[in-house]
Amino acid sequence: MILGELNQLRDREIQSRKKITLRCCMAAGCVSSNSKGVFEALQKAVAESGLGNEVEVRGVGCMRLCCEGPLVSVNQDGAEDSLHVRVTSENAASILAYLKGGKARTTRVDAGMPFFKKQMSIVLSNSGIIDPERIESYIAVGGYSALHEALHEMTPAEVVSMMVQSGLRGRGGAGFPTGLKWDTVAKSPGVAKYVICNADEGDPGAFMDRSVLESDPHRVLEGMSIAAYAVGASQGFIYVRAEYPLAIARLQQAIKQSKQFGLLGAGIFDSQFCFNIDIRIGAGAFVCGEETALMASVEGKRGTPRPRPPFPAESGLWGYPTLINNVETFANVAPICRHGAAWFASIGTARSKGTKVFALAGKIKNTGLIEVPMGTTLRTIVEDMGGGAPEGGRIKAVQTGGPSGGCIPVEHLDTPVDYDSLSQLGSIMGSGGMIVMDDGTSMVEIARYFMEFCMDESCGKCIPCRAGTVQMHRLLDRIARGQATAAHLARLEELCEMVKSTSLCGLGQTAPNPTLSTLRFFRGEYEALLQPEMPGNEECLAGVSGQVS
Repeated sequence: MILGELNQLRDREIQSRKKITLRCCMAAGCVSSNSKGVFEALQKAVAESGLGNEVEVRGVGCMRLCCEGPLVSVNQDGAEDSLHVRVTSENAASILAYLKGGKARTTRVDAGMPFFKKQMSIVLSNSGIIDPERIESYIAVGGYSALHEALHEMTPAEVVSMMVQSGLRGRGGAGFPTGLKWDTVAKSPGVAKYVICNADEGDPGAFMDRSVLESDPHRVLEGMSIAAYAVGASQGFIYVRAEYPLAIARLQQAIKQSKQFGLLGAGIFDSQFCFNIDIRIGAGAFVCGEETALMASVEGKRGTPRPRPPFPAESGLWGYPTLINNVETFANVAPICRHGAAWFASIGTARSKGTKVFALAGKIKNTGLIEVPMGTTLRTIVEDMGGGAPEGGRIKAVQTGGPSGGCIPVEHLDTPVDYDSLSQLGSIMGSGGMIVMDDGTSMVEIARYFMEFCMDESCGKCIPCRAGTVQMHRLLDRIARGQATAAHLARLEELCEMVKSTSLCGLGQTAPNPTLSTLRFFRGEYEALLQPEMPGNEECLAGVSGQVS
């Protein structure tokens, strides 16, 4: 394919659009609420009404307000008209009556509500707009133009430099500078190099990467291709967990279409650049989100981490230099190429550039997917966009970063969401899960839940994580059941620090974070459950450690 052919495809797709588009969310959340039935009902109603020349029904990706699905938006003459929520296959046809000036039997919400108005879309700019199953739909919004520009107007070194200047940091949790990682891989010698997209999203309550893959898979493929050109790789892998069947299906279709259009494979855009992408499906082990464990799994081995250095950028997949970024990181690449590093760097804060996608869940009115500029406060996200706690409740805390993060109390809701500010509160950005808790939530139970998760997901390779998470969970369980003393609490804190400082990989190193943060801000809840010191407590305390093998 050459640029002229790409432009022709784009123009044909744009010209084929009809006056009115009914966009029906076909992402996993709405599909689980029978949006497929809604889509079919809309198609049938359009056909029977004789409006086929004016109205088209389009299946699209995530439309963000997941708690109100299935969602259908009406787009007339290129402008958003209305968003219909909780649509059913029975009332979907009434939307056509609304188009004719009548009254729909569906509920509509204001597109200007804070949940939508305070978002800024970069990663999600196409989500809920394009058809994720048609490459032409992606091309019509400028898809693959950034790849063409990189291949024909920039050297690999210039692409790397652009990523450095943009200030983009890895969105997988650690926040490592993306440009620096790309530069290291580009400069590392090797007869082969690889690019891996980490789509092993395992945090409870997190669904950001899944939504991007379901809604805009070509954006990720284009970002990976640009990265491969920049670092000198010819083979890429997307590592995605088997629990994401819809994302996998759309990725497979997107890869097939890209190959058919000459956008993957040999001589891309009539250049010397060759690049292929394959999918590797993981069995759902949380530890495989750690990059060295992920690479072991891709190689067909048991997914366990290894010590670093060497880092994957120098010696990764099969011993060759390997670039690993997560879904959201790759989804930022094409927009940066199109608009420039300075544009991206102007968004966010001094040390946290751009936007961040969050999965907003828990005890909050508006749950779903949001994208906000870095530096947006937790209060804006939770109270303005999220609508606060439902049914007259009060917000108590916000948990960020999944099992590796921490719980931030309501008095710190004015904290800006960026890497440094969250770290100061004992939490992390993580991949973007954000769970809200109200005043009916026990913080000891929260800590016990996340410790149980880490205990179950530990690969068992290193003793601090394998044994330490079991011991910490037993202590938390004892405290929660009102059978612990101050000595047990002291032992818990001691174990937290030991596991944090001696575990091999990020799973063990961060497993104590929810416990430590709840102890920091909600210590009174722990102490209220403690029993007074009694004879024999020493033996009971020793038994907690002695039971671990």
